[in-house]
Amino acid sequence: MSWKAAITRQDGPSVLVFSRQNLPHQPRSDEQVKLIERGGYVLADAEGGNPDVILLGTGSEVSLAVEAKKVLDAAGLKTRVVSLPSTDVFDRRDAAYRESVLPKAVRKRVAVEAGITDFWRKYVGLDGAVIGLDRFGASAPAGELYAYFGITAEKVVEAAKSL
Repeated sequence: MSWKAAITRQDGPSVLVFSRQNLPHQPRSDEQVKLIERGGYVLADAEGGNPDVILLGTGSEVSLAVEAKKVLDAAGLKTRVVSLPSTDVFDRRDAAYRESVLPKAVRKRVAVEAGITDFWRKYVGLDGAVIGLDRFGASAPAGELYAYFGITAEKVVEAAKSL
């Protein structure tokens, strides 16, 4: 593929970038790496059948969802973590693929987002919750800001259990 074709390609993310935020590495299978180009995929699935709750995130927030999954699984809630690195690309996928990632039957959903929370209502629905903030202007190391604003795995767990 030429560089021009790669730049103008519209069916998947154009680049994967490594963060300077010292985020925990999320292990992915070869199949999951391939699914990144679909805009969204199941990063960690529920053990033993359909999920009771789905946790959604992108970027740095995915690690919070993975942490919360461990706690929820231990509490007996079958939990799925979905990574949505490109919602525009995910939304263009066929309905069957979107349903395989975010089944409509699972209405207990929590999204975690360090930015605007309203955007995630599209994915969590009226029954779901979004952990995040809706303002700008704070400056500090990410870990301190997340704790201050309640963007933590503990808050994700609380939200999931309250649904």
